[in-house]
Amino acid sequence: MFLQQKAQEIRRETIRCIGKLGVGHIGGSLSLPEVLAVLYFDKMRIAPDNPQWEDRDRFVLSKGHGGPAVYAALALRGFFSLDWLDTLNRPETNLPSHCDMNRTPGVDMTTGSLGQGFSAAVGMAIAGQMDRRPCNIYTIIGDGESQEGQIWEAAMLAGNWHLDNLIAFTDYNKMQLDNYIEAENGLYPLEDKWRAFGWHVQSVDGHDVAAIAHAIDNAQKVKGHPSMIILDTIKGKGCYFCENQLASHNMSITQEMWETAVAMLDEEDA
Repeated sequence: MFLQQKAQEIRRETIRCIGKLGVGHIGGSLSLPEVLAVLYFDKMRIAPDNPQWEDRDRFVLSKGHGGPAVYAALALRGFFSLDWLDTLNRPETNLPSHCDMNRTPGVDMTTGSLGQGFSAAVGMAIAGQMDRRPCNIYTIIGDGESQEGQIWEAAMLAGNWHLDNLIAFTDYNKMQLDNYIEAENGLYPLEDKWRAFGWHVQSVDGHDVAAIAHAIDNAQKVKGHPSMIILDTIKGKGCYFCENQLASHNMSITQEMWETAVAMLDEEDA
């Protein structure tokens, strides 16, 4: 399937660019390739040759430390050369560790301070409605990030303003920086929380591109409510040395580790 292939390409390039750097936020990046493949190669109205097209759909990665996966998607989609990925988080790079709209073509909002990207996405959705622009705003928040009060302030506003041009995702990989979500400040029942704030809610397998695409189609039909799609994901998915590992939030990686991981993905796709 085309979208699954693209997800694997995003995963491969994410491992490669973080691995070449030798350290990075690999776990939270690798729970994102499937949703990014669906967004960038199917659902979003974007123009790689005109990143500032006014009527484009917008995307905000509120959990900004997953930036390497977004960079891989942008490069594969044609916003810039794949060679740029080799410059990840190096001096004078256009691809810093966390997303930066002033450096990277295709990045719509600078993020990294958890909670603030989501607020910006809500603001974009309000602006889109006020300007009567035919665009959707897509945003991804983390499950650890969902412990931030700012998330729920923005969620309340979006529900009250009936922002049906806003489609959000929670990357629910059950882990945060150094512990399991439920051990720190549990989110259960997450679906009920979002419904209580006036959102249309769906939960899907976050590594099933068909399920994600179907959920987005459903969300686009909803009128009068913003949409939350909760992605049941695995941190570090598809990488043997960090899949489902707490230590994968930000870890050191040797050349042997990343080359072996990429070779294993190549074998899967052969």
